Amino acid sequence: MEINEINTQELIQKNIEEFSRLQTYMVLVDKNSEAYKVMKIRYIELKVILTSFGTNLTELDVIKE
Repeated sequence: MEINEINTQELIQKNIEEFSRLQTYMVLVDKNSEAYKVMKIRYIELKVILTSFGTNLTELDVIKE
């Protein structure tokens, strides 16, 4: 495995972990709250990042927005 492959795998893993953790927080707060609105921005960013890496979000995305 090359260094670039390891770095890419680490980036994907970190983003998946953040995506999962963020969704956990999102289900705990009111969807009309300011906190949710801020989290949703990051949620969308992480979806774009993970999709660009070719990650299938079907199983990971519990929010589905």
